[in-house]
Amino acid sequence: MGRPADPARRERTLARATDYVLAHGLTGLSLRPMAAALDTSPRMLLYDFGSKQELVAAVLAEARRRGAARLTGHVGPTTGTVQERLRGIWAWISAEERAPFVRLFFEVHADGLVHPEAYPEQGEAITDWFDTLGATFRDVSSGPDDTVTPTLIMAVVRGLLFDLTTTGDRDRTNRALDRFAELLDR
Repeated sequence: MGRPADPARRERTLARATDYVLAHGLTGLSLRPMAAALDTSPRMLLYDFGSKQELVAAVLAEARRRGAARLTGHVGPTTGTVQERLRGIWAWISAEERAPFVRLFFEVHADGLVHPEAYPEQGEAITDWFDTLGATFRDVSSGPDDTVTPTLIMAVVRGLLFDLTTTGDRDRTNRALDRFAELLDR
């Protein structure tokens, strides 16, 4: 009979594996270097997660959970003007310390276009933010079931994040965000 599963070890490993993927990305991910960095073995990673694909899925879910929890804790639903709220979200999400999350987000979505079967929950990374954004921008939405306003806000923020990540031009992307905030508030 094999050793019983250790949920606490799995959670510790998941936290460290998520940190590893945030630092190194998914492209070319190999279990051996990851296991070495986590002071474990590839065999134990497979024991805890079942397969490399299940490990990656767990890491991505954990990264999304961390990001959503941090955003929810950062953004108050009715604090300040529309411009101030949008600038607050932008300042938070585009901060240098969140760059690993942003790079991973774009890496997964780019790879998901070619290999959608590898990321069956990819759509959740988009819609996870609807409740928070809907509550934050309730005053400019068309009602409680409005998904268009959160979609538009996330699309603009995502586009500007891609621009900032690619070009590094913070001044221009900040000004573009300010222009969008003005349009949103009309």
